[in-house]
Amino acid sequence: MSISVPLKAALSGRCGVCSEGRLFEGFLKLKPNCDHCGQDFTVADTADGPAFFVGFFIMIVLAPFYFILPAAEIPLAAKVMGYSVVLGATVGLGYWLLPLAKAALLNLQIYHGAEQAQFED
Repeated sequence: MSISVPLKAALSGRCGVCSEGRLFEGFLKLKPNCDHCGQDFTVADTADGPAFFVGFFIMIVLAPFYFILPAAEIPLAAKVMGYSVVLGATVGLGYWLLPLAKAALLNLQIYHGAEQAQFED
């Protein structure tokens, strides 16, 4: 199986093994296993990885606007409207990208057989 299969499945919130079963039972709550192929989703844990990558991406893309708006010589009403638009874009991008990132990282962990670190006694 090509690495593009789990990534394509992640874009639609599907299992990276069979591309049929759904990954989520809520907004970000994963199902315990795939309804179609039975793949166990508890073998991989994305932890805070998706939130870090999504937050960092949004910061890189939108942070300049938070610094440019105060320096812009425009009326106060335009600045407030600009901040409202940028804040809406920040929240909207976060809600849109977070499930995609979580699905992609989970599918890639399962594809590569990655597990949590375990310390030996």
